[in-house]
Amino acid sequence: MFKLSEENIQPFRLQEALHNEKAGGYVSFEGWVRNHNLGKKVTKLEYEAYPSLAIKEAKQILEEAKQKFSILDAHCVHRVGSLDIGKIAVWIGVNSIHRGPAFLACEYIIDEFKLRVPIWKKEHYVDGDSGWVKCHHCHEKHKA
Repeated sequence: MFKLSEENIQPFRLQEALHNEKAGGYVSFEGWVRNHNLGKKVTKLEYEAYPSLAIKEAKQILEEAKQKFSILDAHCVHRVGSLDIGKIAVWIGVNSIHRGPAFLACEYIIDEFKLRVPIWKKEHYVDGDSGWVKCHHCHEKHKA
């Protein structure tokens, strides 16, 4: 399950959908809006997406994670629109029979999302400037 949302992400509600009697492990990741990046003070973020392609690619990544790590299920919600400092920008939840695959799948999903899903982040800075940013460390990781 993947969803783009203009509403605040509520992790506890999302976690409920992953309860499964077969699952022995559950791992989640929350990406939060922080107040700085690359030496600049950030006041807020904006996310824009190409919805049809983002949903298609996100579902593909979740399916890849299921196959690659033998997990039971994986869900993700990503915000779009304007987000204040401290808000959750992305949430990922993974369940599996054992904890190890859930940890690996969760990391795989966030890294692949940052690399492949057409969602763009614009940072607004204290000095009034703003700019679109990309995930440099994700791109570097894939070059290695």
